[in-house]
Amino acid sequence: MIGLPLVMLMSFGAIAVPKADWDWTGVIGTGQSLGVGGMGFPIKSKDQPFGNLKLASGDLKWPVDPMDPNLSLVPLVEPIGRRPPAYPSSWPMNIDGETPHTSAANEISFLVNEKFHREFVSIHYDVAEAGQGMIRIKKASVREGAAGRAYEASILQTKAISRLAHTAGKSFGVGAIFMTHGETDTGNTHYGEELYKLWSDYNGDIKAITGQARKVLMIVSQHNRLGEFSPSTIAQWKAGDEHPDAIVCSGPKYQYPYSVDALHMTADGYRQLGEKYGQVFFERVILGHHWRPLEPISVRHQKKAITIKFHVPVKPLVWDSSMGTPHPSSPEWSQGKGFEVTDASGKRVTIESVEIRGADTVMLKLAADTKPGDRVSYAMVGEPTLRNARFGATPHWGLLRDSDPFVGFNTKVPQPNYCVAFDTKVP
Repeated sequence: MIGLPLVMLMSFGAIAVPKADWDWTGVIGTGQSLGVGGMGFPIKSKDQPFGNLKLASGDLKWPVDPMDPNLSLVPLVEPIGRRPPAYPSSWPMNIDGETPHTSAANEISFLVNEKFHREFVSIHYDVAEAGQGMIRIKKASVREGAAGRAYEASILQTKAISRLAHTAGKSFGVGAIFMTHGETDTGNTHYGEELYKLWSDYNGDIKAITGQARKVLMIVSQHNRLGEFSPSTIAQWKAGDEHPDAIVCSGPKYQYPYSVDALHMTADGYRQLGEKYGQVFFERVILGHHWRPLEPISVRHQKKAITIKFHVPVKPLVWDSSMGTPHPSSPEWSQGKGFEVTDASGKRVTIESVEIRGADTVMLKLAADTKPGDRVSYAMVGEPTLRNARFGATPHWGLLRDSDPFVGFNTKVPQPNYCVAFDTKVP
C-alpha cells in the first residue's frame, strides 16, 4: 500500500470506482495569523453541504485530554474554532475569522463527487498561532505564555479523532497538513530545513497514532508580503522541488483579495486560498498526480536577453489582465510585469520588455548585456507606494499565470495558477 494514492481506481468494465484509504480523512492546519483567518470577516462559510467534520471546541480549556468522553465531532463550518481572549493565543482559543479549511474541505468533497460520484469526508483541525514563527509551531517549541502549543495540540486532536472514529466504526488517517505561515520568519535562512523537519516530525508521530502507512503530504502556501528577497519565501517554493514526495507549494497568495492592512486577507481571500488547497489536495492525494505550481525550471542568457522556461500546470502561459502593473514607481522594472533583474552588485538592471514565447517560456529584453552572477527574480520586491507603515506590509505581485480553467466551488471565482515568487542566479 505504501506509495499508492489515497484513492485507487478499481475497474469494473468501463467504470472506475474510487476506494479511499479511510472513511474519514484528517487535515491539520498550522501556521500563523493567515492560518487562523486574521481579519477574515464577515464569516461566510456557515453551512456544511458535504458531511465534513471538525472537533467541537465547545468550552474546552487547555490542557485537553484526548480521552475526554465529552469530546465530539460536529459539522465543519466557520469559524472552525473559538476566538482568542488575548494575544498571543493557542488552540482551543486561536481562531480569528474565516479560515481556509471549510472552503478546502468543500472543494475536495465536490471534486471527488464530480469525478467519482462518491462522498469524501474530511475532518479539519486548525492549530495555527497568530504572529508566531517556526520556533512556536515546531515539535520542540519554545513556550511563552499561551504560545507554543500548536504541535502538541495537533497531536492531541489526532488522538481524540482517532478514538472517536473507532467508536463510530470508521477508519481514520491524516492525509495532509496545510501550512499557512512564514511572515514572522521572513529573514530566517534556516526555514527550509526547519520546514522539512516539521514535516518529518508530523509523519512519525501521526503514523504512530493512526497506524497508517501513507505519508502525510504538507501543502505550503507561499508568503511574500514582508521583506525583500525573503529566504523563507524562497524556501517555501523550493521545498517542493527538494522534497517532492513530502512537500508541495500550492503557489503564491498575491492574487487574492487582501484587507486594508495589506498583510491579512479578506474572508473571500481565505476561501479562495482554501479552494486552491483543495484542488492541490485532490490532484496530489486523491488522484496521485505529481502536481507542481507554476515555477521556473531553467534560465538562459545571451547578451541583452534572459530566457526562462517554466513548469506550467495547464499550458499556455498568459499575462493576467485583472491586476495593476507591478513596480509602477520603479523605472527600471515598470515594464517587467513582475520580473526583476539586478547585477552582481545589487544594482537594478532596466527591463525594456517581456514577452511570452510558446506555451512555457518568457523572454526578458534588457537595456544592458547580462553576465553570470546577475540575478533574475519575480515578485520578490514590494511596491513602496503601497506600504503599510504599521505592519511593514508591501504588496509584491506579478502578472504571469497559466490557463487552468479551475473555478472554486465556494466562491465561483476562476483560479488559474499564478507564478511563484522566486529569485535565481543567471548561470
